[in-house]
Amino acid sequence: MKIATYNVNSVNARMENLTAWLKTAEPDAVLLQEIKCDDGNFPFFELRAAGYEVKMLGQKSYNGVAVLCRKPLTVVREGLPGLTDANARYLEVQTELNGSPWRLASVYLPNGNPPYNNPADKSKLAYKLQWFDAFLAHAAELQKLSVPVVLGGDFNVILTPKDVYDSRPFVHDALFLPEVRKRLRMLEYAGFYDAFRTLHPDEPGYTFWDYTGNALAADFGMRIDYLFLNAPAADRLTACAVDKSPRLDAKPSDHTALVSEFACSAPR
Repeated sequence: MKIATYNVNSVNARMENLTAWLKTAEPDAVLLQEIKCDDGNFPFFELRAAGYEVKMLGQKSYNGVAVLCRKPLTVVREGLPGLTDANARYLEVQTELNGSPWRLASVYLPNGNPPYNNPADKSKLAYKLQWFDAFLAHAAELQKLSVPVVLGGDFNVILTPKDVYDSRPFVHDALFLPEVRKRLRMLEYAGFYDAFRTLHPDEPGYTFWDYTGNALAADFGMRIDYLFLNAPAADRLTACAVDKSPRLDAKPSDHTALVSEFACSAPR
């Protein structure tokens, strides 16, 4: 059984790429970020024709998250409790995979960097930290569940120096600031497992390469997309890998897919 996360960077712009990847990779569930459309413009028909039930939380031209699944989905939460947020960044669903209930959430954390024309503006970083705190509080509640939980998406955090081609240019970047990295560590301290690092402690695992320069060819990437698992999900984890093929396609997203595989049941 496969569960993937993929920042598609406009679902309509990548529709041909996405459907081709779904056909090849055959994931059972996909957590999408940056769909960049509202429900009136979302390609429900095409994705259902590809064999997926769809739930989405959209926003015109910006942000937006969705969950695709081969099984029926029930929306549990749109947005985070205790946080008033006009941006579509969190969607949580319940589904049944291989006869067991699973809780899945598509997560798109704020970037946090200031506007290019006003580098002294710290409001976006304050929003990122506020969002992160609300997310951590909700994750603590999810830890009380006995069912497998997967929190996947674009976290906009470079957790360690080995998660980027060169950490020096990012010392003052909101993706690498100590207070941001500390919060992602807090998710691990709360009992969630980084699926990729659990199985690949030393590999780069980059999921993002900038469009500019020669980033992709030179492998100037960073690991900012994650699948975090509670213990019942981690017990079933058998594989986790970056699928670079969507990034190598024509007109790609600047991100690529991260795919985890799970056993039908936890080992006894």
